[in-house]
This record gives sequence, structure tokens and C-alpha cells, in this order.
Amino acid sequence: MSGVGAWIRYKDPIQAHEIDFAVEHYRAAILQPWEVEAAAELKRRRPDMTVLCYKCLSSTRDYEPGPVFTSGVSSTEAEREGGDWFATRLDGSRIEWERYPRHWQMRVWDPAYRQRWVANVSAELADSPFDGVMADNDVFDDYYGLNLPLTGLDSMSELRAALGELVAAAGAALRERGKILVPNIAESRREPGRWDTHAQWGGGFEEVWLGWNPDELFEPYTAHQQLGQAAGPGISILRVPTHGSDDHPNFLYGLAAFWIFGDGSGAYSATGHDDYSQLQYVPELDFQLGSPLGPPQQVGDTWTREFKHGFAAANLAKDRRMRRKIKVPRGMVDASGEPVARKHVLHAHHGLVLRRG
Repeated sequence: MSGVGAWIRYKDPIQAHEIDFAVEHYRAAILQPWEVEAAAELKRRRPDMTVLCYKCLSSTRDYEPGPVFTSGVSSTEAEREGGDWFATRLDGSRIEWERYPRHWQMRVWDPAYRQRWVANVSAELADSPFDGVMADNDVFDDYYGLNLPLTGLDSMSELRAALGELVAAAGAALRERGKILVPNIAESRREPGRWDTHAQWGGGFEEVWLGWNPDELFEPYTAHQQLGQAAGPGISILRVPTHGSDDHPNFLYGLAAFWIFGDGSGAYSATGHDDYSQLQYVPELDFQLGSPLGPPQQVGDTWTREFKHGFAAANLAKDRRMRRKIKVPRGMVDASGEPVARKHVLHAHHGLVLRRG
């Protein structure tokens, strides 16, 4: 039986051995939209896997040769239509994203741009093996040096509203074709209801679950604001930041929280920043803990939950000195199959995922 992993794979061409590994270990995959053959092979061998293609809501990239693009409206098409769909500063200059060369901000607030994005993407997915779209850059703040105001746009709240309209229109159009939309919903914790509203078309992707980066994990209050994302609606794909190594403690920390607060029903990944070319894996990713035997249990900032076939614990405390002694149910074993002691000390920002022996 496959694990609960999410394969986020944006970079070099996919190799056959990677397909084999994904079939064995992952529940969901996000691939570049031109990886149609890989998507078809995954669906042939794992019809239960959710396979999504990447599309950017907010930008176009002028380096892509086509004919398939990561954007809903390619730079060539935007130029052909007169260039008015490129966002501009008040002086008329176009806006290249900071840290992402040759990514150009588009006029998401233009209804004509949104209509073309929806028409292009829904047509492309009509007869595709992909189950739907992971729509990237459903942004909340200015992450790319837009430095508002822009021509026709005065505030980030206006941009968020426009993106909300685009997500709703694209989600409805894809649903009519039997496909789903899973936006990368930035900072939904800051706006009550944002996650559920944007995820209603098939699910949501949280790219910074439980922390901004490997060394800047959220304190308990902020983490609590995200925990409900694990429970849907639709498929929740949650990614926790690491330094890129599978043995980083954040991997098990996030996986434990994934089980505790979402019953293991979505898909999970732990990667370095923009490191989407690897096959991230720990043996615990394959554990099938089964149905929960009760609700999550809390002692201070530490949460535990027992399942029919396993047990998970996560210490959300920020202070590294805040260790917590937890009681492990009888009969649990670790990834090596070794019995685990009944008492275990769990350090801050660490997690434990066990199965019954």
C-alpha cells in the first residue's frame, strides 16, 4: 500500500525510476504541465493518486518555449493580444519579479485576463490525464517586489480580491470538465474563511506549513491557525520546510501534525526552499495508521493521537528547552521495527510517528 507523500516535481525531465518510486510511495503528485506522459503513467499504475499540473495564476515566464506553459496566458499570447495584460508600474514599465528572473506580473485584476486564463487552462485540461491544476501564487502579500500602487491597482486587498475571482471562475470551469483546482493559498491563516473558500474546488496547497523556513518555525499560536488546513476541504497538500535532507527533524514534526490534525487524509511533503526535484522520503511516510481512536489530546503545547494501527505526537513549543515527556501506547514500533519505550521525551518542534508491531 502506498504512503501519504506528495511528490512536488517541477524541475528536470522525469526519469523512469522516479515514476516507479512515486507509484510505490506517494499519494499525490504536482508536475509541470508538459509532463503529460508521466501523468498518464502514474494514473495508469495508480488510478487513486491525485496528479495535478502546475499553473501560475499571477505571472508569465518569457523563457518557456511552449507549446505548453506554466502560465495560463503565455507571454507570447499576451504580446499578441497587445501587451495590455502585463502589469505595469505608474511609469508604464513592466514588472519582473524579484528573485525570479523573467517572471512577469500579469494584470490579474483585468477581467479579460482572467477570462482568457480560465478558457486556456480548462481547454488544456479537457482531455488530459491530469486530475486537475495546482494553481500557484494565490498570493496574500507582496512577495515579489511589486511595490504598489500599480497601473489600475492600488492595494494588495484589491489583488487578493481579483485572485479570489480567478480561483472561483477557474474552479467552476474545471469542475464542469470533471477536474479539480488546488490553489497554493498563501497565508490563509490571516483571513478567516480564506482556506475553505479557495479550497472548495478540490483542495488547497500550503507551501509553508508550520514555518517559513527550516530555522523559523511558527510558535504555537501561529501554528494553531494553520492546523485546520489538514482536514480539507478536498485534498490538503501540506509542505513543511527543511534544509533538503530527509533526516531533518522537521520532516517527522510535520508528518506527525499531519496525522494528528488531518487523520492522514491529505498528502504531505517536506523539502528545501524551491527544492522540487527530489524524491523526499522517510519510512514513516508509508505508515498506515488507520482510523483515529479518539480526538487529538493536548498537554501544554504537545499534541498526541492514537490510531487503530499507530500513534503520532508533535511538540509545537517554540522554546527548544520545552521538552515534554509523553506516554506511548503499548505495542508501538519505530521505522526499524524496534519496540518503543512507553515513555518518550519529545523536544520542541519534533514529532513522533509510530506503528503497531
